[in-house]
Amino acid sequence: MQMNKEELHSLIKERISSFQSTPKIEEIGKLTYIGDGIARATGLENVLSGELLEFSNGTIGMAQSLEKKDVGIVIFGPYSDIHEGDIVKRTGRIMEVPVGEAMIGRVVDALGNPIDGQGPIPTTNTRPAEVEAPGVMDRQTVAEPMQTGIKAIDALVPIGRGQRELIIGDRKTGKTSIAIDTILNQRGKDVICIYVAIGQKESSVRNLTETLKKHRAMDYTIVVSASASQPAPMLYIAPYTATAMAEEFMYNGKHVLIVYDDLSKQAAAYREMSLLLRRPPGREAYPGDIFYLHSRLLERSAKLSNELGGGSITSLPIVETQAGDISAYIPTNVISITDGQIFLESDLFFGGIRPAISAGLSVSRVGGSAQTKAMKKVSGTLRLDLASYPELEAFTQFGSDLDASTQQRLNRGNRTVEVLKQDVHKPLPLEEQVIILFALTNGYLDVIPVRDIDRFETELMNNLEFSHPHLLEAIRETKQLPDTEELLKAIETFASGFVPHSH
Repeated sequence: MQMNKEELHSLIKERISSFQSTPKIEEIGKLTYIGDGIARATGLENVLSGELLEFSNGTIGMAQSLEKKDVGIVIFGPYSDIHEGDIVKRTGRIMEVPVGEAMIGRVVDALGNPIDGQGPIPTTNTRPAEVEAPGVMDRQTVAEPMQTGIKAIDALVPIGRGQRELIIGDRKTGKTSIAIDTILNQRGKDVICIYVAIGQKESSVRNLTETLKKHRAMDYTIVVSASASQPAPMLYIAPYTATAMAEEFMYNGKHVLIVYDDLSKQAAAYREMSLLLRRPPGREAYPGDIFYLHSRLLERSAKLSNELGGGSITSLPIVETQAGDISAYIPTNVISITDGQIFLESDLFFGGIRPAISAGLSVSRVGGSAQTKAMKKVSGTLRLDLASYPELEAFTQFGSDLDASTQQRLNRGNRTVEVLKQDVHKPLPLEEQVIILFALTNGYLDVIPVRDIDRFETELMNNLEFSHPHLLEAIRETKQLPDTEELLKAIETFASGFVPHSH
């Protein structure tokens, strides 16, 4: 079809008159320094603190230090092909991470990208990595137990939903094992778990994920990994990423358990970043805002009020000590932010008492309100028995004669320590914990040789499961002690027929 001059002229005129240009202004900076996960750029006059920036290779960074001459940027990703003189663009967005049900069962990096080889995560929901913690009026008191399945913790330092309980101790004392056992114990309890591995070897994270899979715990767990081979900014942001994922569930009325393993490595990564950004060092070369780093993270764990759905985030931060020194900078910081601590002692651990929980230094500031009524009744005297035991034991080494009362306390302490020992990855249900502690506090173990206590416990449970299943059922369902007379009689009948091993 041919057009004459007039038609062509009017068509061009119409197109020109209907053309609309929408000007788009982009603020672009120029890199003046790059290295060690840090960049500096000039020209970003209006950039906001915490704003995401995009480098020429597609890697994302975040504005961390806003100074007169330039902007300090932390880089979340590879930076080997970014060079001085390259451009960096503002995105106008703050740090966001993918969240939602689709994350469950996956292993992701510090930005929420999948690293488990199972393809992309089908979710479009995102949340800011950093948000303000719920206010005082948005919370309610912690009163619902978060069972760990570990006798020593559920009896001595109970944890409630919405609590922050620090796990602290030297390296290789079983800190991660306690956290993993707590995750394993949440099976069937409608709790979503998030494990954050900060600065660990990738092989360790792989082994841990395999352990969770073996016990079918990955069905309700997300693993966030910022491994030791990654730059410091990834280790710094990983806990905030994981907390944003947890908040998505909490604000939808669900319960979440989050483990930060460990915050000492996050603090070291933040110190590295800060020193590279030329921020002034303070005590132990940490920057002045190191307390704020952890407080704004841990304050986001809460039990929300019923008006907001009653969801909760319970956090178990882990901190490593050097030679048991809990008065060092980072340990004291985190102790003051949390609601109690579980202190693991090397001497106990190497002495075969595992979990190596120190009864004297471990405390839960929520206490009995986070315990079931059954557990509260049977664990009343445990702490006293354990606290006096080491001194009595040291005293008896002088070989002096002991009166009957001291001998009895020593016997009870000895058996209490033995009862509280527990194999790794074998969390116990509430009813089994209650019954063995009930037998202990009522003196039924005082005549059992220490080496037979483990066998006594196993056989007692099998016996009750067979002959008095309703007693176990009553504790499981009501969370209270059943008919005490019947329980005493059942334990007495079993104990009278128990045959200790001969020497």
